[in-house]
Amino acid sequence: MNSKVRLLNQYWTDTYFHLHYPHKEKISHQMVRILQLVDKQEGTGINEISSHIGVSHNTASEHAKRIIEKGYLVKGRDPLDERKVILCITDLGKEVLHRNTSLDEDKLEQVLNQLDDDEKNLIEQALRILSERAKQCM
Repeated sequence: MNSKVRLLNQYWTDTYFHLHYPHKEKISHQMVRILQLVDKQEGTGINEISSHIGVSHNTASEHAKRIIEKGYLVKGRDPLDERKVILCITDLGKEVLHRNTSLDEDKLEQVLNQLDDDEKNLIEQALRILSERAKQCM
């Protein structure tokens, strides 16, 4: 693996480790990945979950059922194809997802307050570019 890739990964994991929110909910990594998928990809159903996390349709369905029971997702119908069931993330699900995947905004603000404007702009630009390119990989 490219040493630059390893270095960027190390920077990311260090940043997340030090700046993430304290985890309140008992939620599995699989559940977080499913919530991310539903949040980022409109029209997600059980087939998409199954493919995304590499499990059988039945297993994906059971995961979705447990997440729905927690109130993080709701079932709906695809407006373009009423036969297809799609999942939508609830406001509670968005809060849980944010706390389990995002940086703590207060901690991040403390770090950013230590930087000058050029450093802040450089970080923002670099993360924006990385985000845009990552979206093209999907």
